[in-house]
Amino acid sequence: MHQYLKAIGFKKAKSKKDIIDLLKEVETSFTHKVLVSHNEETKYCEFQKLFGDNIGITICGEMDEEETFEMEYYFPYFQGSHATMCAEIIIERRIDKEQYVGIYEDSAVGISLIFTIGNGIEIIEECQLGVTSKVPVNVTFSGLAISGKILLPVKKSSEQKWMEQRESDNRKYLINLARNGDSQAMETLTLEDMEMYSKVSKRLITEDVFSIVDSYFMPHGVECDVYSILGEILEVDKIQNHATQEELYQMTLDVNELVFDICVPVSEVMGEPKAGRRFKGDIWLQGYIDF
Repeated sequence: MHQYLKAIGFKKAKSKKDIIDLLKEVETSFTHKVLVSHNEETKYCEFQKLFGDNIGITICGEMDEEETFEMEYYFPYFQGSHATMCAEIIIERRIDKEQYVGIYEDSAVGISLIFTIGNGIEIIEECQLGVTSKVPVNVTFSGLAISGKILLPVKKSSEQKWMEQRESDNRKYLINLARNGDSQAMETLTLEDMEMYSKVSKRLITEDVFSIVDSYFMPHGVECDVYSILGEILEVDKIQNHATQEELYQMTLDVNELVFDICVPVSEVMGEPKAGRRFKGDIWLQGYIDF
């Protein structure tokens, strides 16, 4: 059972029977279906069903010549609306199933982002056409969150914002140089990190950590595509799951200069989200690649 079904409004789908009935509904009353030739005898099939604005469930598996479908796996999805131009994406297939993950190195975020690719069946089509694993593409990132908290923003003057942007641009420049083997850039980054650690340690004696760190994006737990985030809310919309009538927040966030959308149940958010405030929570990162 997939725990992130709760993130798109299926909080009551807890038993195995509930999940089986839900997946059967997706297979029989789908809103989108794609078939790709897998080999001479079977085809790889993907069924999708929308349950609200940009939210739904995808089931994937094989279909034989007699059109008998055997499901391999399923996942809830949320498709965002803010495309990010990525210079290079590394695409890898999971070991245990015909599902793909993408790896994107972002100098602003500071880590390699690993995300589940939502339109994996298009990857199969592209591979058949001979597309390599490293390609420059547009990626629309999105996140599913089971719960979250709303924090107030950190008050900053226009001069402080300008200085932070300048420092961020300089750090991204140094990171790019370091990735290309520049030893001086590596040394400068190391010294800056040590200086930052010293400053933060002193401020933590009298200040709260969230008044010092206003945004972060870091891995969470053992899953490679789950992250703990804190970011500024740019937009907030409230929608409903058509099947369960559960209310969901769809928020546009700016997390370390990466803008993307997340979906989270209204009942599981502590505080009232508004533009300018911050969202803190754990997300399962998804991405849709535009070839």
